[in-house]
Amino acid sequence: MKRLFFAAAALFFASATFAQKENTVLVGGAAMYPTKNIVQNAVNSKDHTTLVAAVKAAGLVETLQSEGPFTVFAPTNDAFSMLPAGTVDNLLKPENKTALTGVLTYHVVAGRWNAADIAKLIKAGNGKAEVKTVAGGKLWIMMEGKKIAIKDESGSVAYVTIQDVNESNGVIHVIDHVLLPKM
Repeated sequence: MKRLFFAAAALFFASATFAQKENTVLVGGAAMYPTKNIVQNAVNSKDHTTLVAAVKAAGLVETLQSEGPFTVFAPTNDAFSMLPAGTVDNLLKPENKTALTGVLTYHVVAGRWNAADIAKLIKAGNGKAEVKTVAGGKLWIMMEGKKIAIKDESGSVAYVTIQDVNESNGVIHVIDHVLLPKM
């Protein structure tokens, strides 16, 4: 009887560990756990160090650790490096905190929207969904082939490179360009 109990317990814990690994996505070489919040996971991604530094400089850590839910379109370090030289350094200056906050919250939408939800929005919008960001601006989301494309108010397009990175307080979709509101 004791052996059966221990075998069942071992099987349960092995199943739980396997399920946890099955629900994780690798971003920037690090596992993103659905039991952690957006910030707790993002700080582990080597591809999002610029985003994390910007979130800290803007004072948004506490907000993005709150209950949410949030959908975050998270630009990579490479995406930030495509901006004109000096843009990121300039935005990170304390005197530009308001502008930085505006750019970062332009990448956030209220609610938890996974790729299937986004596909439904696109279908309902006859091929294009218009969404309002936390910053108050608009984004247009569409499909280009099998890729989710996001057009910003400046007319630039970012593509989702990793979708459905589930967090305890929302979902992240990794994108390849920084989205910019109309200035």
